[in-house]
Amino acid sequence: MAAAGSRSSLRGARGQLLLTLVVFSFACEACRKVIFNIPSKLEADKLVGRVDLKECLRSADLIQSSDPDFRVLEDGTVYTARTVVLSDEKRSFTIWLSNTKAQTQKELPVLLKHQKKVLRKRNTKETILRRSKRRWAPIPCSMQENSLGPFPLLLQQVQSDAAQNYTIFYSISGRGVDQEPLNLFFIERDTGNLYCTQPVDREEYDVFDLIAYATTADGYSADLPLPLPIRVEDENDNYPIFTEEVYNFEVLESSRHGTTVGVVCATDKDEPDTMHTRLKYSILNQTPRSPGLFSVHPSTGVITTVSQNLDREVVDKYSLIMKVQDMDGQFFGLTTTATCIITVKDSNDNLPTFRQNAYEVSVEENTVNKEILRIPVEDKDLINTANWRANFTILKGNENGHFKITTDKETNEGVLCVVKPLNYEENHQVVLEIGLSNEAPFSRDAALRMTTMNRALVTVHVKDQDEGPDCSPAVQYVRIKENLAVGSKINGYKAYDPETGRSSGLRYKKLNDPKGWITINEISGLIETSKTLDREATGPRKDLYNITVMAIDQDGRSCTGTLAVDIEDVNDNPPEILQHYLVICKPKMEYTDISATDPDESVNGAPFYFSLANTSPEINRLWTLTRVNDTAARLSYRKNAEFQEYYIPVTVKDRAGQSARKTLRVNLCDCTHPSQCYTRSARVVLGKWAILAILLGIALLFSILATLVCGLVNAGKRKSFPEDLAQQNLIISNTEAPGDDKVCSANGFMTQTVNSSSQGFCGTLGSAVKNGGQETIEMVKGGHQTLESCQGMGHHHTLDSCRGGAVEMDNTRYSYSEWHSFTQPRLGEKLHLCNQNEDHIPSQDYVLTYNYEGRGSPAGSVGCCSEKQEEDGLDFLNNLEAKFTALAETCAKR
Repeated sequence: MAAAGSRSSLRGARGQLLLTLVVFSFACEACRKVIFNIPSKLEADKLVGRVDLKECLRSADLIQSSDPDFRVLEDGTVYTARTVVLSDEKRSFTIWLSNTKAQTQKELPVLLKHQKKVLRKRNTKETILRRSKRRWAPIPCSMQENSLGPFPLLLQQVQSDAAQNYTIFYSISGRGVDQEPLNLFFIERDTGNLYCTQPVDREEYDVFDLIAYATTADGYSADLPLPLPIRVEDENDNYPIFTEEVYNFEVLESSRHGTTVGVVCATDKDEPDTMHTRLKYSILNQTPRSPGLFSVHPSTGVITTVSQNLDREVVDKYSLIMKVQDMDGQFFGLTTTATCIITVKDSNDNLPTFRQNAYEVSVEENTVNKEILRIPVEDKDLINTANWRANFTILKGNENGHFKITTDKETNEGVLCVVKPLNYEENHQVVLEIGLSNEAPFSRDAALRMTTMNRALVTVHVKDQDEGPDCSPAVQYVRIKENLAVGSKINGYKAYDPETGRSSGLRYKKLNDPKGWITINEISGLIETSKTLDREATGPRKDLYNITVMAIDQDGRSCTGTLAVDIEDVNDNPPEILQHYLVICKPKMEYTDISATDPDESVNGAPFYFSLANTSPEINRLWTLTRVNDTAARLSYRKNAEFQEYYIPVTVKDRAGQSARKTLRVNLCDCTHPSQCYTRSARVVLGKWAILAILLGIALLFSILATLVCGLVNAGKRKSFPEDLAQQNLIISNTEAPGDDKVCSANGFMTQTVNSSSQGFCGTLGSAVKNGGQETIEMVKGGHQTLESCQGMGHHHTLDSCRGGAVEMDNTRYSYSEWHSFTQPRLGEKLHLCNQNEDHIPSQDYVLTYNYEGRGSPAGSVGCCSEKQEEDGLDFLNNLEAKFTALAETCAKR
């Protein structure tokens, strides 16, 4: 080695001693330059020297070299990273020491000098040292698994070339030394002998990677650490083990030869790819033993069938004892066994069979939805599976669909039922051929064995039954022409007796006739028209007219049927124009379209022909009518037509010549949209209603006054007043503005005085005032003049004109009894005259006498006063005042 060594070994060489002293002196000084003397050429991984890093920076956790040709270990040993050649006599680099936690760093300079050899003279008595064979290299080393010793067991000796010149101490590290398992290996410090202390299990530790170190007495590494792998040689100490103790496989019965059943697998912990782990599989035993149906591949463990005779119905489960042996099955190999259960799955290899080939059964005619026969079958396949469940099919004899056969899921029997009534008169006996199969398809082998489907015959005897009439077909059709004369006879519904096949002896009755157009003859069943048939009245769709008929035999049994009457259309309806009122906005709209419809059939309907009827020359001059399509025409105006409403008669004719005429009200309006003219038209209607409301209000007002008059006439108590005083008494009316002059006619209504010789009297008779819910009448005393003294011949007078100046008034008021006593005689005379017609004959229903019911009665007066509100009593409207007459004329114009 080129590193500094022990001082005792270099006593004869002064140059080497000086080199050692220089290195140690620099190493002892912290962070001072370190000088190494090295040869001019160093190979890679050669020791350069060692520095004391702890003296420079004790807590250094990162060591780096500034020169990539050199690397520094944690103990301060410096090695060459590659081949180094000193071209100059000196070369330097720096070692960086860092503490990353404390963030401190120091530099350690290293100087390399070319080593100068110091030649010493050999002493003649000194023995010449001869170079021995190099031993410091990985030596293949192994040990036997589970070795019996003796322990410690010598494995090998480790030596370094430096031991020829220096005192070398050996040490080791790695798993088995300072790692688990601890203290399994050790090495003698001086000799380098490596020992093992106890047996080793290869399955736990197959190799130990140790590191051997050679250091001088003063702690310098004489050589690089030596990797020392120790391999543990395997021993066949582990039995092969199956992955499962019990294997469960399934195989379909009737499987072909060589069908794979399953795979067994075993493992061995011994060293792979050796005889210790080369396994061989075999079958030790099969239960049931005979015949042998399975085999196993010796290397792969695949179990296959060796026969086609697997039959679940014979044996449904097999048990195999499987063996596996290492050492490739040699007799001295280790063996293990396992159990393999093979279940034979069912396949549809057994055909279902009938227990007998022929069956007979009886059933009464007209029976429906009744079970008549159960057919048992046998099948050896697995119960309650698709291979066992039977499918029944009626192969022959059920062409009319009278029968149905199903499978009972519990018993697997075929259930034969009647689903459509049988007729004894048509067929006394039915022979059915029933086929049998399974839900699942037959296996290949069963299909080869099956020549024909298993079949059975079922003979069904139909029993006769005394049954009622038969309405067959249920719907019978008859065609009747529309508008046929009443009393016409047509063939009706026909039923028959199934026993005789005739209709004699049956009676017919009509159950439903929607329009009542038909009567039916009870004996013959003929129908007779009782009304004119109208095809258009049957409904929007104009479908068949259905009549329900009942047929009854002599025993009272019955059946019902439908007589569908197809009413043949005749051209009895002209086309009808749909529009009545039309609005055309001039000039924005140049025309409007009209359309027509015809309820008759298409042969008597469109195309329609529109034309202007015999109209005035003005209509023909201003309006034209052109065809749009089969059902519509276009009404156009000419430019010189004025804004107004026109009444235009239009004739429309269908293809058969049936025509109709209709007058259209066409409003040629100055507008931008027809809705504007419709709005104006609506205002006219509202004006009429307004007039009527005004008239009714007036009539209601006069009715109240007439009721008051009648109440005064029938008052119970009377008291006379002076005539002049009575005629000048007025009530307080709270009039807010001067009103028109009125006088009261004898019938109790307010009218204008047009004749001075009238029998009426001036003024308002009284005022009804509600006081606390009780109605009273009060009269105020007036002046000294009477109204009668003011009347003149042929002149109209007012109350003010009669006064002739200031009228003297006082505040004296009279009670109701006083007013009643004064007015009753005079009102009675006036009403007597009113109760006569033009011939002076008393009228019994005009003025009636009613007794006084007491003061404050909530009921109003009835009788003659209320009759004036009827239409025949509206003659007073002809004598309204000027303002009402003007209002009536305005409303009439609108």
